[in-house]
Amino acid sequence: MAGNGDQEAEAVLVWERPERGARGPAPERSREQLTAAAIGLADGGGLAAVSVRQVARELGTGPASLYRYVAGRDDLVDLMVDAVTGEIDLDVELTGDPVVDLVALAARTQEVQLRHPWLLEVAPEAMRVGPRGLDYLEFALRALEPVPGLTGQGKLEAVAVLNALVAMLSGVELRARRSPTGRQAAQSAYLGTVAGRGGHPLLARALAGGAAGGPAGGSQPGAGASIEAGARFERVVRRVLAGLLAPDPLA
Repeated sequence: MAGNGDQEAEAVLVWERPERGARGPAPERSREQLTAAAIGLADGGGLAAVSVRQVARELGTGPASLYRYVAGRDDLVDLMVDAVTGEIDLDVELTGDPVVDLVALAARTQEVQLRHPWLLEVAPEAMRVGPRGLDYLEFALRALEPVPGLTGQGKLEAVAVLNALVAMLSGVELRARRSPTGRQAAQSAYLGTVAGRGGHPLLARALAGGAAGGPAGGSQPGAGASIEAGARFERVVRRVLAGLLAPDPLA
């Protein structure tokens, strides 16, 4: 019996398989239709709402018929991720300033993540990219071209860190948009009380300077909250990129 390693080696991604098998009746659906239905389910109920059975129900067909187009749920998720990645505008002209260009790309990426929160539920995989994901990666690498002395591996690492940062900040923003629970209100009150007792002067000073609305705490809904969140997002991403792209003193 083949081991797990052999089974993994035999896996073929959805991008490397034909749209449908050469045999059988003419196709009634397309991968685009399956993908759109799956995205609709995820937008409404999160990634847990997506299954081959549920997509088939949305399309008014039987689950067995969908296996002519996808091998299973992993294929569906790959198609979904790539489709919404295509919503990120890559036709923007680069300025030649890598930090400026990548901050702008990060902001456009976050817009898509906030529009499709289930993206943050997709299990990270090192190279989970489809055709549109490859276009995104190529754009980011082109933005990094002017950076002197940065190796190809260094550029890929910078993009990976940027993507992880954007996902983290998007999660913070999504949580901040929800009405606070009783537990969250109690945690906030506890933090303020403890900081005010004098035993943590640096924390008290940081909170007095507005750190409670920073990346760790998010911003409460209200007038100006969106502008504040956008400015905070750009500030954090810019600072991280400046550090990532600075010359390595150990090189």
